[in-house]
Amino acid sequence: MSNLSQNIRKYREQMSMSQKELAQKLYVTRQTISNYENGKTEPDLDRIEEMAVLFDVDVQELL
Repeated sequence: MSNLSQNIRKYREQMSMSQKELAQKLYVTRQTISNYENGKTEPDLDRIEEMAVLFDVDVQELL
């Protein structure tokens, strides 16, 4: 599991947000979030930037 996948889960949980809630905010499926967090797929740069804004962190922190 990559740092990115671990960080997505960490920041999502810190915000007390479910995978479904994050998925809705990013206009993706819950399964997509699960795949990101389990390291099966990686989000593209635009999606990473969207998550950084949502989590109120720098893109570098997320990566």
